Amino acid sequence: MVRDSARPPDDLRGLPDRHGRVARDLRVSVTDRCNLRCRYCMPAEGLPWLAKPEMLTDDELVRLVGIFVGLGVRQVRLTGGEPLLRRSLVDVVRRIADLDPRPSIAMTTNGVGLDRLAQPLADAGLDRINVSLDTVDPREFADLTRRDRLHDVEAGLKAAAAAGLTPVKVNAVAMRGINDHSVAELLQWCLDRGYELRFIEQMPLDAQHGWDASTMISADEVRDRLAERFTLTPLPAADRGSAPAERFLVDGGPETVGIIASVSAPFCAACDRTRLTADGQVRNCLFSQRETDLRGPLREGASDEEIAGLIRGEMWRKAPGHGIGTDAFVQPARPMSSIGG
Repeated sequence: MVRDSARPPDDLRGLPDRHGRVARDLRVSVTDRCNLRCRYCMPAEGLPWLAKPEMLTDDELVRLVGIFVGLGVRQVRLTGGEPLLRRSLVDVVRRIADLDPRPSIAMTTNGVGLDRLAQPLADAGLDRINVSLDTVDPREFADLTRRDRLHDVEAGLKAAAAAGLTPVKVNAVAMRGINDHSVAELLQWCLDRGYELRFIEQMPLDAQHGWDASTMISADEVRDRLAERFTLTPLPAADRGSAPAERFLVDGGPETVGIIASVSAPFCAACDRTRLTADGQVRNCLFSQRETDLRGPLREGASDEEIAGLIRGEMWRKAPGHGIGTDAFVQPARPMSSIGG
């Protein structure tokens, strides 16, 4: 039931919103920096990075994650920018794994540098990993990312599998005129190596604000192109829960492929996510037009309960949906690299 009050009740516990959802999944951006320049994310020259004093220290980040865990968060996903660029990442993972109760810990990365860090991260407590990879054609990769680093990503994927971070998941965005013709080849490449592929619709989160719905490759189009080469059998919707991907058995299984229709068929009604940016802002939605500052109160001496109250208030304001495709939708001022994936 939707409540009308703009403020949460004083006795509120956990992280519910006014629409019956409860946040259990925290996305933590550990840096806004990145070593690739993907065309759908940022310009070739990059972006102005956060100054070090603006970013959360390790102690601040771990303390805030602990407060979220105390409020019922059960999964923490580390993102960026590119999270592997945070030099203290392994220690941050270890400290999050030491929290009580211990949350599951996942990470989304572009894979550059993962060959050196996969085993240390697994030893520190990382449970799962997603690697963003839109194409396995070297020329397409270099054109899309503006960097010739495909061999590094391949090495990172192999290292993740060897470290036991399985199933290793690959996230891909299909873009018209760039890599949309090779989605079936990417799936076959992942199947041959034991990686679980997920296609994600391109979202309006680029720094250039150049996203155009008319050129987006929809989930239906991805499925149709895959079906030209593979037999896709949908798994029961009941198995999905709050997970965003619709999953399909490939040629009878057991291998699967996932498709996330974040724009054309959003999963907002089941969303259990919240986000913490690298500069200490909590956002109740990827597309939110506002956020609540936690860094300032934290550095001014706020107690854990006071910070928890700020987090509860932010979640209570969460809208029923992101509104993409409506006249009211406005793209967030922050790009994805700043918000965290």
